[in-house]
Amino acid sequence: MLNRMSNTNGGGSSPALAGAAASLSVQSRVEAGANALPASGADDTTNRKNMALLIQLRWTAVIGQIATIAFVHLGLGIALPLPQMAAVLCGLIALNLASLMWMRHRADISNRELLLALMLDVAALTAQLYLSGGATNPFTSLYLLQVTLGAVLLDARSTWSLVALACASFAGLTLFYRPLGLPRYGFEDPFTLYIAGTFIGFALDAVLLVVFVTRINRNLRERDAHLAALRQHAAEEDHIVRMGLLASGAAHELGTPLASLSVILSDWRRMPTFTSDPDLAEDLSEMESSLQRCKSIVTGILVSAGEARGEGSSATTVNAFLAELVEEWRAARSVTTLSFKNSFGADLAIASDAALKQVVFNLLDNAFEASPDWLELAAERNTEALLLRVSDNGPGFSSEMLAQLGKPYHSSKGRPGGGLGLFLVVNVVRKLGGQVMAQNRPQGGAAVTLTLPLAMLAIGGDHAE
Repeated sequence: MLNRMSNTNGGGSSPALAGAAASLSVQSRVEAGANALPASGADDTTNRKNMALLIQLRWTAVIGQIATIAFVHLGLGIALPLPQMAAVLCGLIALNLASLMWMRHRADISNRELLLALMLDVAALTAQLYLSGGATNPFTSLYLLQVTLGAVLLDARSTWSLVALACASFAGLTLFYRPLGLPRYGFEDPFTLYIAGTFIGFALDAVLLVVFVTRINRNLRERDAHLAALRQHAAEEDHIVRMGLLASGAAHELGTPLASLSVILSDWRRMPTFTSDPDLAEDLSEMESSLQRCKSIVTGILVSAGEARGEGSSATTVNAFLAELVEEWRAARSVTTLSFKNSFGADLAIASDAALKQVVFNLLDNAFEASPDWLELAAERNTEALLLRVSDNGPGFSSEMLAQLGKPYHSSKGRPGGGLGLFLVVNVVRKLGGQVMAQNRPQGGAAVTLTLPLAMLAIGGDHAE
């Protein structure tokens, strides 16, 4: 059905849909200036998640330092300046609480603020090392944790600034520090104690790196995926705009020859040669009907491409809109095999939407092409959404088509430019705040379901702004 989205029996619904899609795309670009998340916004969101991870790491550092100080002071009997070290711990706790309060009132977090947070962590680590042996403390390896996090989170300039601070702090600890007061008994080989401490510091450094760098990389991957989706949407909107412009240009170009044909047919109808022959008179009537159909299609393209959504639309209801849509499609295509099932229930006032009508026309046209003997349009209400399902008895979708749902130029027909119908349908429905789902029916054939929020269709909703 939808994998046959070009040169359908509707003859013109796809160009009209392109014009409608172009109108919605241009409007969405205007709205995007205030609502869409740009690349810098994605970075800010990722920085916010990473700042939360740094706060969690700081809580881990507080708990780890408390446990280490208690073990060294009570278990090993090594005298430590507990008041001063407790003051540093209280400072870390206060910094974390202040960071949590600060994040609640900040919508974005910059690279500079991440650098400041890491520098404060380096300063706190330096203070604790100064109070517990300086460079002779085996936990100096924890500097590498801060540097590695900086390399993952920060830009190059900020990372080198953090490296300089860590190196300067380590160098300072070789000259200025408070020596550890080892007890006289029980430590015949202090080097063994140093090796044990080094191993603990190494293991702690490795575990924290794996845990937090993995989570940071996940945040970065989510950011990259979000940016890729934004770029894809922008490319699709540009594609729609180009097709809409081409459709509008073609409509303008077709206006003149259609007007000339209308004048010629009007002259022929008054000529005795045509009026006296019933067969010719009937052919003239069919030609005039087809000409009027072409003129209405051209007018629809120009209106759809030139008007913002909601302008020039009329008030109607869901049931009236669907009934008029089905009647118009049946009359224009001379089709009697369309089954219409309306289970929407209590009626609801909405604004008649040309773009939505063209979407349904496209689905019906291609369902009819795939299954001329039977097709069905079913309407239902699912809480606050309108569900429109177009079904047919055709060959159904290939697995490749289902995997490439909404991608342009994916068609089973093999015609140049084929496969744009589903691309237009998906993008128009997305601009209306809805979703498109395509699947193969168990009994054979295909079904395409549109889910449209009623709030977007209701009079006075967002679509009418």
